[in-house]
Amino acid sequence: MARYDINRFWEMSVFIKVVEGGTFSAAAITCNMTPSAVSKLISRLEKRLEARLLTRSTRRLQLTAEGCSFYERSSRILSDLDDAERQANAGEHPAGRIRISTSASYATHVLIPIIGSFAERYPDITLDIIQTDVVVDLLAERTDVAIRAGQMTDSRLTARKLGETARVIVASPEYLAKNGTPQSADDLHRHRIIGPTYIRTIEGWPLRGERDVFPMPVKDHIQASDGEAIRQLALAGAGLARLTAFTVQSDIAHKRLVPVLEHLNPGDREEFHAVYVGQGGPVPARVKALLDFLRENGKVH
Repeated sequence: MARYDINRFWEMSVFIKVVEGGTFSAAAITCNMTPSAVSKLISRLEKRLEARLLTRSTRRLQLTAEGCSFYERSSRILSDLDDAERQANAGEHPAGRIRISTSASYATHVLIPIIGSFAERYPDITLDIIQTDVVVDLLAERTDVAIRAGQMTDSRLTARKLGETARVIVASPEYLAKNGTPQSADDLHRHRIIGPTYIRTIEGWPLRGERDVFPMPVKDHIQASDGEAIRQLALAGAGLARLTAFTVQSDIAHKRLVPVLEHLNPGDREEFHAVYVGQGGPVPARVKALLDFLRENGKVH
């Protein structure tokens, strides 16, 4: 008989009940079997293992050396299986490791400030935070949750919306004092532009025209791999940057950055989602805990 045709976990369970109950009759009651069925199962197990596990007498069962070793190992295996199932199901006690992929901007301005509260609420969950603006394959990278901006296109993923935010062109006061403040779309050609190294969905900066919105071609003089690095370059006076509003609202309020060309701002908004692999199936308790926490505390505006 092929090994996969044998319910080895059930055999272990019955064997353990025999040992702990001391008789086939006691194990039969616990396992909802007849004593003869229990006896036959143990005999088949011994035949398959080619080892005597129990010595039988009219009054008692006694473990052999091989039976004692098999009992100890079987107990550990079934205990580990119970632990694995408890961690895998959507139970009431979230525990385990969560791998999160997020942009540096979301991590800096939203996620990191609230992680302490999450850790206090769920002390048995550990977090592995990967900061990247690259869209990763959650399955290939073994990632539990990713924070993504823009429209969702991967049908394998389930998304929970975390809000949406405007975008704004900004520069530092020092840069504008040296280079002037652009007043029209054409003025952008005379300024240093800071942009991302990754591929954008829309080339250029969308601006409002007399009749509709048009993409204004811009040449990136300086590029960075993530939005937070672009923000830091703008703060340092390196040039103009178009950034999500939630990442620069404090800078604008404290006059570290100045919005420009607001009369041409098309008012486009970018959606943010927490995404995970799944299509309506059960969600692990640890992942559900994070998703619920982000929906409560991790929204963007």
